[in-house]
Amino acid sequence: MVIIYMCYGSAHSSVVAASIHIGLLPTDRVPSFREIISLPHYDKTSNEEIGTLFYMGKDEFGNEVYIVGARNGRDVVTKAIYSFLNLYGISEKEVLVVDALPAIGITTKIGGIASRRLGIISLGRPITVYGILKRYKNFVELVTAIKTKLQKIS
Repeated sequence: MVIIYMCYGSAHSSVVAASIHIGLLPTDRVPSFREIISLPHYDKTSNEEIGTLFYMGKDEFGNEVYIVGARNGRDVVTKAIYSFLNLYGISEKEVLVVDALPAIGITTKIGGIASRRLGIISLGRPITVYGILKRYKNFVELVTAIKTKLQKIS
């Protein structure tokens, strides 16, 4: 199966959720600032890369995990992914699209705007990390729910 964690810009919430999913981040503690900013793709996706799938790795079940940014079109992108699968006779059960954006709060959104949209990375990036750390439990709960769902369907 393929798991795609989706968010606004594939720079923060999808990166953190996918990283927890594949074991790059812990589930038993809140990671450090350094652990977050060291993640592949964290706060680095450009506007031109929105809509591009990025491979993050495999989980313990052998599922491939990706991230994608969809701006405000997360429902449209999800529909397009499943529509594409249907066109090629691929079962929707082969791909799970997960919206990771609800796991973050306003702090990460503000930091993301400062860093990605306004280009004030030195200000925005630390704010995004602070917001992620404050809401880290939400990410662990999201990923735990997804892994529980995967175990039930496999």
